[in-house]
Amino acid sequence: MNDSPFAPHWTTLASRWVYENNWIRVREDEVITPTGSEGIYGVVKFRNRAVAIVPIDDEGHTWLVGQHRYPLDRFSWEVPMGGHPLDQEPRDGALRELAEETGLRAAELTELLRVDISNSITDEQGIIYLARDLTPGATDFDDTEDLAIRRVPFDEALAMAQDGRISDLMSVTALMSLALRRKEFNL
Repeated sequence: MNDSPFAPHWTTLASRWVYENNWIRVREDEVITPTGSEGIYGVVKFRNRAVAIVPIDDEGHTWLVGQHRYPLDRFSWEVPMGGHPLDQEPRDGALRELAEETGLRAAELTELLRVDISNSITDEQGIIYLARDLTPGATDFDDTEDLAIRRVPFDEALAMAQDGRISDLMSVTALMSLALRRKEFNL
């Protein structure tokens, strides 16, 4: 949907795939920009959709997962999240990621919002969920994951997002969105 009040657009003259792996494909386009100049534009196409989950228990606690993030070369606290195939139901992916990363099973899953993760270079979309009515179980980490798991009061997780201890965009967005909708969810 284009709800722009003006109609500048990009013209693609040629495209070529320059890299791909199991998670992404990178395309380089020769373009004419909206102002008429010629150039190139790199686009990262994701093979999965991002799903993020904020689990909340009856005591108002949530779970965070921590891991070393290779591209940043640093440790990151985040809400449980992962990638889910584009041709499958995102809710199923959210429930799977929650169970894999925290061991939690959720009887109630509510979509909070959808986001474009970094729309200047990628088509990656994310869906953020609230998980309630939780039952503990065993984790099942992927072979690329070595996770720390913390159960914290929701307000502590929110403070971490506000002061920069949580800097992952999906996590910050998830926590802030839920904070704004506290009354709706009786938090």
